[in-house]
Amino acid sequence: MTATSSVERPTPKPPARQERIPIAIAYMVSAGAIFSFSSAISKWLVEFYPVGEVLFTRAFTSLLLFAAFVIPTAGFAVFRTRRPGAHLLRGVSQSGSQTLLLIAFSLMPLASATAINFSAPLFATLASLYFLKEPVGAARWTALAVGFLGVLIITQPGAGTFQIGALFALANAVLFGTVTAGVRGMTSTESSETLTMYQLIFLSSVFAMSLPFAFTVPTWKHAPLIFINGATNLLGQYWWTRAIHLAPTSAVVPFQYLSLLWAMLLGFAIWGDVPTAALLFGSAIVVGSGLFLLWRETRKRPV
Repeated sequence: MTATSSVERPTPKPPARQERIPIAIAYMVSAGAIFSFSSAISKWLVEFYPVGEVLFTRAFTSLLLFAAFVIPTAGFAVFRTRRPGAHLLRGVSQSGSQTLLLIAFSLMPLASATAINFSAPLFATLASLYFLKEPVGAARWTALAVGFLGVLIITQPGAGTFQIGALFALANAVLFGTVTAGVRGMTSTESSETLTMYQLIFLSSVFAMSLPFAFTVPTWKHAPLIFINGATNLLGQYWWTRAIHLAPTSAVVPFQYLSLLWAMLLGFAIWGDVPTAALLFGSAIVVGSGLFLLWRETRKRPV
C-alpha cells in the first residue's frame, strides 16, 4: 500500500441508524459486565501501582489493540473527524472522570462507587440548564432531589460509616454528567471506530503525563492482569458505542444499570464486600430517578 492510496481512502461513515434493539441491548449488557470486570482489576492493581500508571497502562494497551485491529481494515481514514473540539472535550473530561472514579474505587467498595456514579444523569439534567438552556420543570427538579437523596443514603454523610471515597465518586458523577450534557449528538457524525480511537488517544496522552511523577516498574506477575485490563476496557468502550449506534438511547440506557449487579458480585467475590441495606435502598432510589428522567425525556421525543 502506498502513502497516496492510504490517504485517498474514503472516510468511514457512520452506518445508517437501524433499529436493531435486541443486538444493541446485548451490547449494552455485555459492556456493563466487562466494564465492571475492568474496574475490579483496576481497583486491585491500584493497591500496587500509582493511579495514573494504572489508568495509562489500561488506556495505552486498549489503544494498541484497537489500532492493530482497525487500521489494517479502515486505514488512516479512521482519524478523520468533523468534531475535533468535541473529541478534545470528551477526552479531557473522560481523563478527569476516570481518575476520580478509580480513586473512589481504591477508597470504598466497588458497588458503592458504582452506585454513586449512576447519579451522573441527574447532574446531566442540571447541566442542561447551562449548556442547552433547557427548562427544568417541577417534575425534573423533584427527580433530581429524590436522586440526590439516594446518593446521601448510600454515602451516609455524618455517620461513622461515611467514606471519603464517596466524595471522589460524587465528583466523578458531576463531571461525567456535565460533559454528557455539553457534548451531544457525536454519534450522528462520527463512526464507532473514530469515537473509540480518539478517546483512547486522548486518555493515553493525558495519563502519560503523570508517569514522570509516580511510576512503579510492573512485575511479570501483574503483566497478564495489566493486559487483560486494557483488553476488557477496549471491549467495554467499543460495545457501549455500538449499542448507542444501533438503537435509540431509551432502549439501551436502562440496561447499563445492570452493571451495579456485576459490581456487587465482584466486590463480594474478591473483597468480601457485603451490600448493606443503605446501599441497596439508596441504589434503588438513584436508579429509579435516572429511569424516570429517561422516561420523561423519551416520552416527549425519540432519542
